[in-house]
Amino acid sequence: MASTALVLALCAGLAQADPQPWQLNMTRGVTTWSGEPYFLNNVALGVCVVIGVLVFGAMFIAMFRFRKSRGAVAEKWSHNTTVEIIWTTIPVIILMTLAWLATDGMRTFYDTTGSQMTVKVTGYQWKWRYDYVDYLGKPISKVGYMSKLDALSDKTRQLDSGMDPYAVKTGDEGTYLLNVDKPLVLPIHTKIRFVITSEDVIHSWWMPSFGWKMDAIPGIINSAWTNINVAGTYRGQCAELCGQDHGFMPIVVKAVSKEDFAKWLAAQEESAAPAAPAAAASATAPQTAVVAAPAGGKTKG
Repeated sequence: MASTALVLALCAGLAQADPQPWQLNMTRGVTTWSGEPYFLNNVALGVCVVIGVLVFGAMFIAMFRFRKSRGAVAEKWSHNTTVEIIWTTIPVIILMTLAWLATDGMRTFYDTTGSQMTVKVTGYQWKWRYDYVDYLGKPISKVGYMSKLDALSDKTRQLDSGMDPYAVKTGDEGTYLLNVDKPLVLPIHTKIRFVITSEDVIHSWWMPSFGWKMDAIPGIINSAWTNINVAGTYRGQCAELCGQDHGFMPIVVKAVSKEDFAKWLAAQEESAAPAAPAAAASATAPQTAVVAAPAGGKTKG
């Protein structure tokens, strides 16, 4: 039961962070693993609904059908061993099943072996830093950047700005407080390992479409992984109260094809490469100017 609660707490509130029209459940997500919490949530919800119907159904039947005003008389027996065995055994089986499912889901979530890429995520008040560590077995040098709230949202949110939050859009999508200046660019169909930490206070890197969130804690490295199946732009946010601007540090992931990511990464590495040294002077000694003398005259030297 503890394991089940841990998984459900890990994924709680996904619908509120990534709402869809008429959405009544968690989002299914777009990654290889995101189906796990979705399945566990549905199983646990189904169990709770069945238990609730049975318990409250029996309670209401007892209250209305066997009430004193209808002449009902209470039984005199104190217990029934068979019934007690049944209502103890069935919940134990249910809890053991849920615990097994949740434990197996958590085991696969923390298994980062076989990762093809590593990204370091660092939380700051109130922005994120992304550093690309390696990709397909090759180290990546000096490719990293800060990602913070986009300028238009930041300007709009200021007191007395007089600007309309509904006018902040990316295409037809309203992105007030949901967009950043530099998104995290990732390839699809790639197992990506995240190492997550913080430089100041506790943050939480939360991406609903990935099906998980992970705390960013100063002095501690937490690991997680994802494998995105569908290209697109996905939005999340910090999910740990971290100060006055906690609500203004969104997360944006731009998932692209492997080919497009390779081109993007090459461009980033090229721009991060040091500039070539200036060409050395062709001669170190000063040159003596030669002044041509007029015809028939002498040269002054």
